[in-house]
Amino acid sequence: MSSYSHVRSLQRGLEILQVVNQHRGLKASEVTEHTGIPRPTVYRLLETLEQMRFVARDHSSDIWRVCLHAKSLSSGFRDEDWIVQTAIPEMIRLGRKVLWPLDLVTFRNNSMEIRESTQNLSPYSIDHGMVGLRLPVLETAGGRAFLAFSSNQERNHVLASLEQELGVKPPYPTPDGPLDKILDRCRELGVGYRQDGFRMETTSLSAPILYDGRVIACLTIVFIKSAQDLEAGLELYREHLLDAARTIMAAVPGPQ
Repeated sequence: MSSYSHVRSLQRGLEILQVVNQHRGLKASEVTEHTGIPRPTVYRLLETLEQMRFVARDHSSDIWRVCLHAKSLSSGFRDEDWIVQTAIPEMIRLGRKVLWPLDLVTFRNNSMEIRESTQNLSPYSIDHGMVGLRLPVLETAGGRAFLAFSSNQERNHVLASLEQELGVKPPYPTPDGPLDKILDRCRELGVGYRQDGFRMETTSLSAPILYDGRVIACLTIVFIKSAQDLEAGLELYREHLLDAARTIMAAVPGPQ
């Protein structure tokens, strides 16, 4: 429990904004019915929101509606932010089960960026302070999961950008073989994988997390190669990883 008391007027104002938005317009009396907030308070808060250009009153019908300016409240929020917030509990749950560390990665600026990690919680972690680290797309399980399960158009766009930035050319050779063959196997397995290269002491698997038909993040498990080779890792962790990805996707609010 926070040591600070709640600012009740702010709480009520946001509740009113939400209910007006959800019902695509309401009279003040209807706002009271939906929220239980006294009508005089509803009027006062609606007028405050009107001054801030978040709602407007239709004087002919007496209905209050949300204004376009309310979209400014979400202008700094990205789809993957939903994923990060939703993924953390599932990452902790799965991490306790498999013990190996898990990373949540998203594609940004031609790299896979670690957005959350259980490296600090895992008894088998060999890395710490991973959040914010940028990883190569072509040589990581998360990057390969992102490419394998993205649309043809998005994948081609990313590869063209990587060609220009890194000077790589098809068939994009990697320590695990040509990229196209790797992506074909990723689709068969349902997960991205990395056996060799990048960090030679570890191997990793990564499950795509989709939102509105796009790969918005990937959930990666990293394990030490001397303890578990790739095939053993697939046998032990693939289904757990896919189940966790499905749980995260099911918990994320759908596109409005």
